[in-house]
Amino acid sequence: MIKNILNDLDPLRKELINHPLYKSVRTKEDIQLFTQQHVFAVWDFMSLLKALQLHLTCVTLPWTPSSNPTTRRFINEIVFGEESDVDQQGVTMSHYEMYLAAMQQIGADISKMNVFCESIEGGKTVEEAFKVINASKAVEEFVAFTFEVIATQKPHIIAAVFTFGREDLIPDMFIEIVKSLGQDLSIDKLVYYLERHIELDGDEHGPISLKMVEELCGKDQAKWDEALIFSKKALEHRIALWNDIALAIEKQNSILV
Repeated sequence: MIKNILNDLDPLRKELINHPLYKSVRTKEDIQLFTQQHVFAVWDFMSLLKALQLHLTCVTLPWTPSSNPTTRRFINEIVFGEESDVDQQGVTMSHYEMYLAAMQQIGADISKMNVFCESIEGGKTVEEAFKVINASKAVEEFVAFTFEVIATQKPHIIAAVFTFGREDLIPDMFIEIVKSLGQDLSIDKLVYYLERHIELDGDEHGPISLKMVEELCGKDQAKWDEALIFSKKALEHRIALWNDIALAIEKQNSILV
């Protein structure tokens, strides 16, 4: 069943991996703009992850063991890697915090993301928090879909979107493009983030995530069907986000010329 889903998703995944956005990134300003929109995807990825942890482990008191120790171990290993990794200096931080640090190093504007998170911490809903900032429609729709997935309360759907819609979709090619711009910009933190994320997704989190989906869907065809439907939607939303960022870069460059 995993092979069937991967085959069905292959055209969308190829469209993403070969997206013209990557080659459109040529300057410091392009990287800054990319990160200022992409950071919202980095942020809401953690909500997908924590939703899985809520469903697959016990996070209430008094503690009782969750029903499936295999998926419990899978998700705890992924949470550890994503929420408590280490940067180049060995400082513990989440991948989201690594990304913010990389943005600051390259001079990207993190004020919208900060205001957004402050609004969430202040009790606003995600929808309300977006009204406080001037985010693009594609960013809002991307994040809204993530929370639509979470709202299903179905672990197999959340796990499928996490696995097929979010893991390892930034290709090695993009890292090489970013590296080539390093001579004009101190960019080692962003390169480290990208390389670290791909390393974990490819070597550890990717295989674990596939096993998690298998465990959660089991022999239930209806669950496998839902997993495919929502995974396709996730990839379509990522393509829409990439299209929007590419267009924004094109507009920015036409102004700078």
